[in-house]
Amino acid sequence: MLEKRWDKSRLPSRHVSVGPDRAPHRSYYYAMGLTEEEIEQPLVGVATCWNEAAPCNIALSRQAQSVKRGVAEARGTPREFTTITVTDGIAMGHQGMKSSLVSREIIADSVEVTMRGHCYDALVGLAGCDKSLPGMMMAMLRLNVPSVFMYGGSILPGRYQGRDVTVVDVFEAVGQHAAGKMTDEELHELECVACPSAGACGGQFTANTMAMVSEVMGLALPGSAGAPAPYEERDRFGFESGRAVMALLERNLRPRDIVTRKALENAAVAVGATGGSTNAGLHLPAIAHEAGIRFTMDDVVAIMRRTPYIADLKPGGKYVALDVHRIGGIPVIMKALLDAGLLHGDCITVTGKTLAENLKDVVFPTDQDVVYPVSRAISPTGGVVGLRGNLAPDGAIVKVAGLAAQRFEGTALCFDCEEDAFAAVQARAYKAGDVIVIRYEGPKGGPGMREMLSTTSAIYGQGMGEQVALITDGRFSGGTRGFCVGHVGPEAAVGGPIALLRNGDRITIDAIAGTIEVALSEAELAERRKAWKPRPTDYNAGALWKYAQLVGPAHLGALTHPGGAAETHCYADQ
Repeated sequence: MLEKRWDKSRLPSRHVSVGPDRAPHRSYYYAMGLTEEEIEQPLVGVATCWNEAAPCNIALSRQAQSVKRGVAEARGTPREFTTITVTDGIAMGHQGMKSSLVSREIIADSVEVTMRGHCYDALVGLAGCDKSLPGMMMAMLRLNVPSVFMYGGSILPGRYQGRDVTVVDVFEAVGQHAAGKMTDEELHELECVACPSAGACGGQFTANTMAMVSEVMGLALPGSAGAPAPYEERDRFGFESGRAVMALLERNLRPRDIVTRKALENAAVAVGATGGSTNAGLHLPAIAHEAGIRFTMDDVVAIMRRTPYIADLKPGGKYVALDVHRIGGIPVIMKALLDAGLLHGDCITVTGKTLAENLKDVVFPTDQDVVYPVSRAISPTGGVVGLRGNLAPDGAIVKVAGLAAQRFEGTALCFDCEEDAFAAVQARAYKAGDVIVIRYEGPKGGPGMREMLSTTSAIYGQGMGEQVALITDGRFSGGTRGFCVGHVGPEAAVGGPIALLRNGDRITIDAIAGTIEVALSEAELAERRKAWKPRPTDYNAGALWKYAQLVGPAHLGALTHPGGAAETHCYADQ
């Protein structure tokens, strides 16, 4: 028999593995082939969002086996389980997209419930698609057992007519096709080559943005977010993640020791510096909430506003995640920011070392133009900024990375759902100077706060991306480009000013000043509010109904429970 290394007297798994009273529980483990020694070791949850819905998650099962080998080598007993994911590339542009943000909460809840029910002592979480990354990290902060996050990896870029392409090029091609600028044959050729491997969308869209966040916050091993999904290198990171979680367990170093206010600030800096997804304005507050930290969209965008934009990445730039990996990965971006004094280098990470210690030997490569040093930033302001005004008293968010003009003035063209807006765009029933308004798509009103990539991409494909603006109380994909303002709050469903707009109202959006205004007096808005009535919904039962009852406003993270601040006990200490 192996010499015992672990004292389980303070570990959750003592409730299912220690003492005569737990003989029935141990019998289940013997039924699955575990040995006495394996039952006596810590039980480590290895959670993945593996499914066959899309390429984003298809490699996670393979990577989980490497994690399990790493856990086992370090004298832990891995217990693999899976949870759901809703993949935005499949859900986009129809009613299925209402399930996307809801899935973030279901992922966090289901991982929590699985860990609680089986009393696992630590967690390695693997995720691939947009909402699965924050959902998994939220569960780690909520449970607060020693945890390591690992991204499933980016997709490889496709090649079309001599250039790199991503799925966003296909969405934009739909608009080109509708405008008669692309034939049926060309569209088919593009769709067949755009996504050539397993992995999540290849630009600095939401998945790669949140993967970067996992490294910058210190929840993931340095370099682990960079390698594309098909690369064998990912299996090495899986193995090392399994070993790392056991080292964290030994030290009792937990997620809330790692994800502090300063770590969240670091994450917001990195998102701004890379022109990352506006969805970070939703997910960073939600992750913070699990740790009992108030970190709102206002905090996120304030940091981004003072952060220089240094990474020339799609959708606003020209490079994809593979290009970042080739020059050294996320550590190169972090090194540039740290050397410029823009990151808190003293934050502890899952390596047991500080962020600065992890980056000590990283050399910034000068023979490339994917990532610039801060001294030669692409622009002095971060790629994402916040807006506020009489049209958005609770704020709104816009990605300005790659935008030629950052001020837009035009007249409202209002739609009460995305389908109606998309149909109008396809029919070219809009004109230059319009501010397309898509409302009743917020967290409650959707319900589910849909992304508008189909509509924004169609506009760009028609060559109108710089000639119109779009505002919504819903969200935008990390792949959206153009003057697109999301997260407008309060949302229409609760009577926010966006619900009171009428066609022809004059709207001014100024990303430099940080304002979004409609040319209406307070008296006129008040008069319209008297006539406004809540809009009925078809979602009066089931998961989406339940979500709509619980969910809070977007600027606080679209939260559905009171969070870490309300805890009277933490799972890890039960």
